[in-house]
Amino acid sequence: MIGTTIGANAAQHGQSAAYFTEDQDDHIYNSLVKAIVEHRLLPGGKLPEEALAAAFGVSRTGIRRVLQRLAAVQLVTQLPKRGALVAKPGEEEAINVFQTRKMLECANVPQVIAHCGPEHLRAMAAIVEQEQQAHLERDGAAAIRLSAAFHVQLQAIAGNAVLTELVSQLTLRSSLVIALYGAPWQQGCRCHDHRDLLALLQQRKGAALAQQMAHHFDDILANLRFTQSDDDSPDFTRLFAAQEKGAL
Repeated sequence: MIGTTIGANAAQHGQSAAYFTEDQDDHIYNSLVKAIVEHRLLPGGKLPEEALAAAFGVSRTGIRRVLQRLAAVQLVTQLPKRGALVAKPGEEEAINVFQTRKMLECANVPQVIAHCGPEHLRAMAAIVEQEQQAHLERDGAAAIRLSAAFHVQLQAIAGNAVLTELVSQLTLRSSLVIALYGAPWQQGCRCHDHRDLLALLQQRKGAALAQQMAHHFDDILANLRFTQSDDDSPDFTRLFAAQEKGAL
């Protein structure tokens, strides 16, 4: 999405390929995106500049730049006198996010089928296998990440970089919706749904794949619970400490 590696690279490396570039701002941006997508930073949570600057060892000016970038892709809301918050989509927005994904992803199925080769099928099968393992281990962060990667890689097969970028952005916003309104163990999508979609892709059954994908999104919407809860602000230094050590 914001980075330069959408399209073909996303098809090879999954959703994370869309985020990673090289400078310090990008590193902080990527860290915050990952924490939001994995529900370690929850919708409505405060993102205080001072605490984040201390966690990453940078100035508040640098944090402010990153928060502005996150606001541009609707992962963060910036409010006068209140500062930055993780975006908290309302019920109508939540429904619209998944309805838009349904329209885009189902409409792109014929192009996915037309461009799908053995290397794409192997990549998709690997994601489904990893996602299944994450669910077995109840590794919520991995399950969410792999669920998003399945959808982004599937659409990237068609080679339409613009559409892949849109889907990538919408999967991020979907994560916020599921964090707010999903069932206690609704970590991404149900992995058996993805196995069924992959089977139809392998059989090159385009019409059936589009229909099954539509049902997939309908099921996600049907299982959302439109209630909200407030959470305490996290310890940003502890949250990002392990990641920062690994980057040294």
